[in-house]
Amino acid sequence: MKPLVITKSINAKPQRVFELMSDFEHAGDYISAINKVEMHTEGPVGVGTRFTETRTMFGKEATETMEVSIFEPGQSYTLLAGSHGSRYTSIMRALPEGDGTRVEFEFHAEPHSFMAKTMSMLLGPLMKGAVAKAMGQDLEDLRVAAEAGG
Repeated sequence: MKPLVITKSINAKPQRVFELMSDFEHAGDYISAINKVEMHTEGPVGVGTRFTETRTMFGKEATETMEVSIFEPGQSYTLLAGSHGSRYTSIMRALPEGDGTRVEFEFHAEPHSFMAKTMSMLLGPLMKGAVAKAMGQDLEDLRVAAEAGG
């Protein structure tokens, strides 16, 4: 699947937006699809931070363990996850845009197993649309929370 990129303009400073989007422990407080987050590492978020997120995806509960592989404070981070024979990479960026922020959410799915490759070929376009819709809602939830807090 080609990388999927969704953007959202937010009327809040990049630092505020980045603080929210990198506060994995409390993401369920404002991202409507997230049901629960369990942190596996203590201390400030950075490279090596691991957590398990349970969310509603495609009408069902899905749980993924993620790890921060790149962390640029105030700017961006990259999360890695793997399940169902695929490797997932999510990149979040908070970019200055006028007096606010443009958030970019980039998602890569790389199938590795035979079954994952087959399902990707058969359902790729359908899944891409569903993932884009879910990512769009996450960014809208982020926008609402960031703008409410200034």
